[in-house]
Amino acid sequence: MSKIGFARRLFTEGLGTALLLATVVGSGIMGANLSGGNVSLALLGNTLSTGAILVVLITIFGPVSGAHFNPVVSIVFALRQELTFQEMIAYIIVQFFGAVLGVYLAHGMFDVEIIQTSTHIRTGYGQWLSEAVATFGLLLTIFGCLAHAPDRIPFAVGLYITAAYWFTASTSFANPAVTFARSFTDTFSGIAPVNIAAFIAAQLLGAMMAYGVSLWLWPNSNSNQ
Repeated sequence: MSKIGFARRLFTEGLGTALLLATVVGSGIMGANLSGGNVSLALLGNTLSTGAILVVLITIFGPVSGAHFNPVVSIVFALRQELTFQEMIAYIIVQFFGAVLGVYLAHGMFDVEIIQTSTHIRTGYGQWLSEAVATFGLLLTIFGCLAHAPDRIPFAVGLYITAAYWFTASTSFANPAVTFARSFTDTFSGIAPVNIAAFIAAQLLGAMMAYGVSLWLWPNSNSNQ
């Protein structure tokens, strides 16, 4: 990956994150439109679309940028000394920018108001714990595959997020850029801006716990070892 130009890597991170959010928000709108008020059915459509697009995006963009699409993933890869601090900051910036762009793209495709602010309240200890657990599991999925089956990362991540949509109370955001961007949509997938900080704090906690556990479980797979 180091032989690939940094501008191309940044573009890939931004594009991939934008396509991820377009899928998350777009499938949420489609699910809500077609489900006739059945929230479970809308969530199922949202879930399957998100898990599927993750497999595709990580498969095609992984060889270019690593296909992080997630600030906490970039942070832990910097801790593993696989990104410099400057690269990590640049990755995170384009991930946030791409995520918001993806939300606006979804709005445009469904002919709804482009600029929105979510009023969807997502708060409480259960949801915060869910975000920590979801992020912890996501990072362990990545670390475990890196140690034993790196070619299976796209499928493992897609399947994990598919499952985590349903076993967590928060529906598994597990991504600060996704969390921030979803505050810009008042559709099925939204989160009220006032709830963002607690979600991101829980995600960072889960990521750091996963990183610590990974050092013990798979010490030889970490570039610091």
